[in-house]
Amino acid sequence: MPALLAPSLRLSRSHRLPKGKRGGVELLLVHTIEHLGKQGEVVEVKRGYAYNYLLPQGLATIATDHHKRMVDKHRAKLDEIASERLSVLRSLLEELSRTSVTIEANANDEGHLYGSVGAVEISRSLKQQDLVVTADNIILQGPLKEVGLYTVRVRLAADIEGDLKVWVVPSSSGDSGGPGK
Repeated sequence: MPALLAPSLRLSRSHRLPKGKRGGVELLLVHTIEHLGKQGEVVEVKRGYAYNYLLPQGLATIATDHHKRMVDKHRAKLDEIASERLSVLRSLLEELSRTSVTIEANANDEGHLYGSVGAVEISRSLKQQDLVVTADNIILQGPLKEVGLYTVRVRLAADIEGDLKVWVVPSSSGDSGGPGK
């Protein structure tokens, strides 16, 4: 090995790395490496790739039983967190399906809006009802340009999506303080 490596990264040729089934070296990836594997996976690579690139760069470590157990524990914890997150998203979707949003917009007498209602306005109205949904989660075929009732698609995760009722009503700007009140 070159003398330029840090002492902790120097591996002598006599130090045996665990061999894989195909005669390569088994390493545990510390970082995700494109075309090789994701963080936490055990991969089998050629000796030169392990000694000259992956280990000196800190991208992988030796795949000992201890390291594998630690990764399994960490992966189990991440799976638990992901399942909790999905259950929270499912309950939010149930609440959204029972909810409707009313958005006031300036419109002419025929019901055409002077502007349009988009995902940002829908998201803002949901936040006022203590339902946190980002504009990225709201799927519109196009901006809403007329007064009426719309069914809007909401995608909270890859397999968690449903419908939301959106009422677009004309705003009553300036009429609240007029005569007769």
